[in-house]
Amino acid sequence: MSAGALAGVRIIDMTTVIMGPYATAMLADFGADVVKVEPLTGDMTRGVGAARHPGMTAMTLSLQRNKRSIALDVASEEGAAVLGDLIRSADVVVTNLRPRSRSKLGLDPEKLLVANPRLVICTAQAYGSETDRRDEPAYDDIVQAASGFAMIGGLVDGRPAYTPSVIADKVSGLHIVIGILAALQNRERTGRGQHVDVPMVDTMIAFNLVEHLAGHTFDPPAGSFGWHRVLVPERKPHRTADGWICLMPYSHRNWRDFFQIAGRPDLADDPRFATVDARHRHMGTLLTLVDTVTPTRTTAEWMDICAAHDIPASPLLDLSKVQEDDYVRSRPLLFERRDHPTEGAYFASRTPLTFSDSPIAEAGPAPQLGEQTAELLTEIGYSDTRIADLAESGVVARPAMKKARA
Repeated sequence: MSAGALAGVRIIDMTTVIMGPYATAMLADFGADVVKVEPLTGDMTRGVGAARHPGMTAMTLSLQRNKRSIALDVASEEGAAVLGDLIRSADVVVTNLRPRSRSKLGLDPEKLLVANPRLVICTAQAYGSETDRRDEPAYDDIVQAASGFAMIGGLVDGRPAYTPSVIADKVSGLHIVIGILAALQNRERTGRGQHVDVPMVDTMIAFNLVEHLAGHTFDPPAGSFGWHRVLVPERKPHRTADGWICLMPYSHRNWRDFFQIAGRPDLADDPRFATVDARHRHMGTLLTLVDTVTPTRTTAEWMDICAAHDIPASPLLDLSKVQEDDYVRSRPLLFERRDHPTEGAYFASRTPLTFSDSPIAEAGPAPQLGEQTAELLTEIGYSDTRIADLAESGVVARPAMKKARA
C-alpha cells in the first residue's frame, strides 16, 4: 500500500477551537504533515473538559492527533518572522482568524499568494471575507441562528432551538477539507495556488436549503417551504416494551408489510399513503400509528421482525457506552484504545473512511503544547543557538515532558 493520500503535503494550521482543528485532524489522517501553530498559552480547547494533565484534555487528544505543535508568539516581530519562514515551507495555510486579525499578522491571502503563487490559503470565519460583516465574531450557536438552522426546529413545534451538537463547526470543518482538497487538485493541474474562503453562515444556509427550500425553489413558489417528512412533532424515537427504537418503514413494500404487522392491512390501499409524496405529506399520521404499536414488543423483537421484512430499524446507541457497542468494536480503525506517551490509555477516534491504496494514517498521539517547536525550527534551517535565543526571549515555548499517568 502507498502512503496516505496527502503524504508530502505540509499544512500550517492556525485554527482554534473545533471547526478548524477538526478539519486539519482529518487532513492529518489523510497523511498531511500538519503543523499546529499555537499561542504560548495553547489552543483554547487545551483548557476545556476532562484531562489527566493540564493542557492535554480529551478534546485535545482527539482534535490534535497526528499533528506537530509549535508554540509561537505570532504577534511579536520575531514571532511573525518565524511564522513567515514556516509558511514558506508549506503547501497550505489554514486559519479561522477574522480578516482584520489576519491583516494585522500579515496573513492577507493576496500578499501570501504574491510571495508563493503555489500556496493554498484557506480562511474560515462566520461571514464571507469580502462582505461588510466579515469581522463580526461568531460561534456555533450564533451560526445556527444566523443560518436559519435554529429556526427550523420552530417549524416543528413553534419553538426555535439549537441542536445539541456543534454542527455548524463540524459541517464547516468538512467544507474546509473539501475546499483544500479541490484547491490542491487544481494546483496539480495548473501549478497555481489560490484563496479558498469558507464562510460558516453561507455554508450552513446552503446545507439547510438542500431539502427545505422545497416549493420555494420555484419562482413563483410551487409549494410551501420545508420538507414535511422531517417537520412533524411525531418524528422521534418510538418507545418499545423495554426501551426505544427507530423504526422507519420507507418504501411502498415496507409500509404494506408494516400495516399488516400492525393489524391495519386496510391502510395499504388508503390514498393518503399510496405514494411516497403522499406518505410524506401525512407523515404525522403514519408515525402516530407506529408509536401506538411499538410498545407491544421489546426492542429485540422489533429488530427481528424488521429484519425478516427488510424494514429499516435500529436500536438507539448510547454514546456514553460507545466502546461497548458490537459494531464499533468490530471497527478498530474507527475507534480503538491507545496509549499516549504522557497521558496513558485513551480512546482515539479517527476519520471513518477506508482507502484501498492510501490508508488513513495511524493515529499519532496529540502533542503537548509546543512539543515539536525545536524540531520544526531545525527543519526550516534554524540553529540550536537561534532556537535557544527565541525560547529565552519568550517568542517560542518548549514543554517539559511529563510521565504517563494511567
